[in-house]
Amino acid sequence: RKALNRELSKLFNEMWDADVHRLRPGKDYTIDVQGKAGPAQPGDSAVQDNAARHLFHNVNEERLKSIKTFATFISLLDNYETSTGVAEVVTPEEIFENNCFLDAILATEVMRLAHDYLLKKNRAKPNLADFKHQLYDIWFQLYARKEGDRPDSCGFEHVFVGETRHGKEILGLHNWVQFYLQEKRNQIDYKGYVARKNKTRPDKDDQVLSIQFSWKGSVKPIGSTFIGVSPEFEFALYTVLFLLSEERVTRETVKIDEYELQMVVWRHGYHIGTAYPVLLSTTSE
Repeated sequence: RKALNRELSKLFNEMWDADVHRLRPGKDYTIDVQGKAGPAQPGDSAVQDNAARHLFHNVNEERLKSIKTFATFISLLDNYETSTGVAEVVTPEEIFENNCFLDAILATEVMRLAHDYLLKKNRAKPNLADFKHQLYDIWFQLYARKEGDRPDSCGFEHVFVGETRHGKEILGLHNWVQFYLQEKRNQIDYKGYVARKNKTRPDKDDQVLSIQFSWKGSVKPIGSTFIGVSPEFEFALYTVLFLLSEERVTRETVKIDEYELQMVVWRHGYHIGTAYPVLLSTTSE
């Protein structure tokens, strides 16, 4: 495993502390981790279900809707065709919604910290309007996941909304708000937690989880996700990692709060292909 990146750990902890919109476990939401997930392969249609109930026992939706970054984020979740290979059509209204979301997150301390750091590294445009264009390109510009297909995907859709391939495989979907909303509509079935080698079961205060679930008829054997964090926090984290490097895949080991994570970002040209945390361990065991 790669050595801990101390500089990024320091920055990400500053962002974590500045994340005033983060929801608090036990107060703003409660989760119910239940049983440990069984073995599974991508594309399995039936796996053992070790969680009879939803992962999210409850979420304070009033609080979500009252926070501008969450409210504008939620309005983007229904803008996508989840099947890869099916061309995305972006309407003027959707472009407007994308811009409202970027304006909302750019007004936060979390994104300011990210922007300042990237400026020091000469990786971001100093002017906020230019930086916003940069973010738009990285996250919302459409591309084809497979050569020859019509533009069917973008970084935002993949990471935050989730996609399916041939109705057999789940791609992306690393966001807890989308997970919660899909679960509430009975679109997602939570199957159980995936334990780390040295970690017993996660507790209800854990804000990074490895989980197994099915969505639209396919199973995701293991997916890691932050729980309770604001959209700007994830957006800032992945943007920093994306802009700092030009490799096809970036993996950085960081410690955020009590969580040791490997942050993974894949590039698709000048766009985000995917981005997610992998939980290595937590210190509160």
